[in-house]
Amino acid sequence: MRNSRTIILASASPRRKEILEKTGLHFTVDESSYEEETDSGLRPRELARYLSREKAREVARRHRNALIIAADTIVVSGGRLFGKPRRKQEAREMLKALSGKSHSVITGFTIIDTKEKKEFSKTVESKVFFKKLSADEIEAYIRSGEPFDKAGAYGIQGLGAVIVKKIEGDFFNVMGLPLNALSGSLKKFGINVL
Repeated sequence: MRNSRTIILASASPRRKEILEKTGLHFTVDESSYEEETDSGLRPRELARYLSREKAREVARRHRNALIIAADTIVVSGGRLFGKPRRKQEAREMLKALSGKSHSVITGFTIIDTKEKKEFSKTVESKVFFKKLSADEIEAYIRSGEPFDKAGAYGIQGLGAVIVKKIEGDFFNVMGLPLNALSGSLKKFGINVL
């Protein structure tokens, strides 16, 4: 699909890039260097929207005539935010906390038209149900290396699919970019995916 606008994905996430490629839109990647603040006191939906907006604005400052797309995904269970684990112990604690329970995956995304100075943000929430994980399953999953660059310490698109019993909502949202909502929102900017 051809589009006359320059579209920029403000993310280094290979998963977001892969999802956006499914639209057939031509885009480039310009990673945001915005430092995320997760202890802002905002509620989860507000936080996801805020972080996506700040990432988009940071990249938008570098482009005069482009559509910037940015997103931020957070995992929430029992009022607790689960970010990306940095160490094995952190991943282990997250997986134990999510084991046998449901949690919410909330992605905020922002689209900025730098030429028209138009901005739109939205959040999408999906519910994910984990199977009950044994200590051995948690350790095996941590050894795979998959938990370390993903909110909630798992990736639905990889080996993490084995620990998920079911999803209510947008599968791509759980991966990090809600494709249905994003394509609908792009229409507001004159971009039609279909």
